[in-house]
Amino acid sequence: MLMRKVPVFVPASPWGLRLPQKFLFLLFLSGLVTLCFGALFLLPNSSRLKRLFLAPRTQQPGLEVVAEVAGHPLVREQESPPNPAPAVPAPGEDDASSQASARRRKGWLRRTHPTGTREMATAARSSGSSALRPQGATAPRPQGATAARSSGSAPLRPQEPSIPFSFDFHAFRSRLRHPVLGTRADESKEPQSLVRAQREKIKEMMQFAWQSYKRYAMGKNELRPLTKDGYEGNMFGGLSGATIIDSLDTLYLMELQEEFQEAKAWVEENFHLNVSGEASLFEVNIRYIGGLLSAFYLTGEEVFRIKAIKLGEKLLPAFNTPTGIPKGVVNFKSSSIRSWGWAMAGSSSVLAEFGSLHLEFLHLTELSGNQVFAEKAMKVRLVSISWQVRNIRKVLRKIDKPFGLYPNFLSPVSGNWMQHHVSVGGLGDSFYEYLIKSWLMSAKTDVEAKDMYYEALEAIETHLLNVSPGGLTYIAEWRGGVLDHKMGHLACFSGGMIALGAEDAKEEKRARYRELAAQITKTCHESYARSDTKLGPEAFWFNSGREAVATQLSESYYILRPEVVESYMYLWRQTHDPIYREWGWEVVTALEKYCRTEAGFSGIQDVYSSIPSHDNKQQTFFLAETLKYLYLLFSEDDMLSLEDWVFNTEAHPLPVNRSDSPGRVGGQL
Repeated sequence: MLMRKVPVFVPASPWGLRLPQKFLFLLFLSGLVTLCFGALFLLPNSSRLKRLFLAPRTQQPGLEVVAEVAGHPLVREQESPPNPAPAVPAPGEDDASSQASARRRKGWLRRTHPTGTREMATAARSSGSSALRPQGATAPRPQGATAARSSGSAPLRPQEPSIPFSFDFHAFRSRLRHPVLGTRADESKEPQSLVRAQREKIKEMMQFAWQSYKRYAMGKNELRPLTKDGYEGNMFGGLSGATIIDSLDTLYLMELQEEFQEAKAWVEENFHLNVSGEASLFEVNIRYIGGLLSAFYLTGEEVFRIKAIKLGEKLLPAFNTPTGIPKGVVNFKSSSIRSWGWAMAGSSSVLAEFGSLHLEFLHLTELSGNQVFAEKAMKVRLVSISWQVRNIRKVLRKIDKPFGLYPNFLSPVSGNWMQHHVSVGGLGDSFYEYLIKSWLMSAKTDVEAKDMYYEALEAIETHLLNVSPGGLTYIAEWRGGVLDHKMGHLACFSGGMIALGAEDAKEEKRARYRELAAQITKTCHESYARSDTKLGPEAFWFNSGREAVATQLSESYYILRPEVVESYMYLWRQTHDPIYREWGWEVVTALEKYCRTEAGFSGIQDVYSSIPSHDNKQQTFFLAETLKYLYLLFSEDDMLSLEDWVFNTEAHPLPVNRSDSPGRVGGQL
């Protein structure tokens, strides 16, 4: 066989490089890579480049801002998109789609609708305890929770990043004059035993309302008890869990420990702020921010403070108007703002809305701190909040007021009134409430708020106050000098407000204001007593021989409103007249009989019918306000003592700001 000889040689590489050339090229390439990575990690100002190559540190959902080291710009990071657990329908029920509907509430007529169901897996906290922290106990920073989920082992949740600040929570708690949950009365006394049983019944109602929400609507904004599902609505810009945030302090107050931990776990794990819808400045402020601030002051848990500050920042574009008077609607995605279409064809801001920011926004300033976070992200903006809300007063002080009255609609562009409609009920109510409460929250140093309140009250007394032929005192509505002889249910808060402010009035006025508070509260009670259900209508009139009753079906509904029992609570604390507890218990009885359903509480469409037609809505403010005020009515006066706390218009307690409070940003609130 002929052997063919072939010369030995090394084939060329695909790039035409022989072996020695290849070695030289690799040596050059390795040197270049070493030089680049050395520069990446060793040269100054390389933190941004690092983020291109290194995975970001795990961040608790909802915290959109992470403070860099001093000297570096703050970088806003997008949180992970919401990923709630799938809704779990009730046994035998199919998931029901939610439908949009109007809301009625303070500041404007607001109705509430419920939420789809979801069973929430309860996290086993690293502290190993689901109990609420005892009075006076140290408030730990939130820790990562090891949660044994039914679906398997979940990874450890990282510790909530903190926002540096100088507020000393322990010092704050030590300065309270009374224990947050009050002292316990002598249980051997029979009258106290009866009151205790009544209080426990109200607690059971809260527990039932919460458990129904948890079973059928967890994570949605509200519960629809008849259809056993949930409702999101379009008031909150895509934010969810309104019932949860609104319920936090009520659960804490009633010592419903397991339920509070469920609510807290949801806030930690599922309350996301990267939403993109249009939100009501007013509703988000009083419900979400008020609820989060209150939960922080009661527990010291960082998650509540951080979420409140970040959410407050998202509302700030509302103030971008020529006058600084905010518009009512903020788009969370674009930061664009507008007024409500129904508010003078979209040209006006509403008195009760822009006038009900002071309490919450000043506490946001307090809690935002003045270290790295405040300096780089919030100082110019959140510290300016105190200027923003004070600027609202400046505009209102300067503008002419008809007969000293404040109309309900103001142009945020020109700063002029758009209509001479004055109401202490819807559209105006909480503006007056926040004036007297700003005075009280400042430890009676905010003299401007005090003066504005008493001037407004004198104008109301002169031009709106009336007594019916039957002897009932009421506050009418004013339309350019013509009175509408009616009161809305929302206006029934005014009895409690006037009682709260009576002590600091001029000496010759104090007895008069105490009596006026009692008379208005009695009138509101009559609106309940004169209905078949012993629950009050949305509005009631004084004309044609009919007093304290609704005159048309469209005003005859009751949507679990709190204003009447709110006044009962304040009048009880001022007078200890047992009539207020008697009236309060009548409300409890009526709620149980006409509003309790198989799956929660519902409003009714006609208080004059003893056969209730339910509206299928368990309002968030029923848990935040109505049940809280009833519980406080049957509690000792030092539970959330009025010496230490003021309630925002959603009944979220905020502390009185003593002059020696540490951590104050920008001076005294």
